[in-house]
Amino acid sequence: MLDKIYKTQEEASKKAIESLKKDFLTLRTGKVSVNVLDNVYVDYYGNQTPLNQVATVLATDAMTITVTPWEKPMLKTIETAIQAANIGVHPNNDGECIKLFFPPMTIEQRQENVKRSKAMGEKAKVSIRNARKDANDEIKKIEKEISEDEVKKAHDEVQKITDNFNNKVDDVLKQKEAELLKV
Repeated sequence: MLDKIYKTQEEASKKAIESLKKDFLTLRTGKVSVNVLDNVYVDYYGNQTPLNQVATVLATDAMTITVTPWEKPMLKTIETAIQAANIGVHPNNDGECIKLFFPPMTIEQRQENVKRSKAMGEKAKVSIRNARKDANDEIKKIEKEISEDEVKKAHDEVQKITDNFNNKVDDVLKQKEAELLKV
């Protein structure tokens, strides 16, 4: 019974870390990544559709992303969506594709991305704490069925799992900060 509670908590905590790593992909580091466009949605026949489902998105070099729509009439719509997403660059439409030229990042931009990464890390820690709360609530439900010592050990184990995953978040965050600040 308790093992199931621990397992559920661990799975929820793992999902929080996976989500954090996915969020980190949207942050720009020294080299441009097509993941900066992950949050760009285009109006495609009345539906909000992710950009990568209506166009080919490629990082042609360390500072350039090329977006080639699958349907030529989508060019203007994609350009407008990229402008609205406010990713820090102005799209250049050449009639065939859209090119995004990213200038080298300034120290201020890097520090701003570090702040954003810390906020993402805190969001992951909140998810981990919520998993701890859920696990502790489950333990309280079965409190009458097990001894006081087992209840105490269960709460300690839940806290140990929480601390372990919080440390993993800190490690991932330190790696990302180093990557963001590396010139």
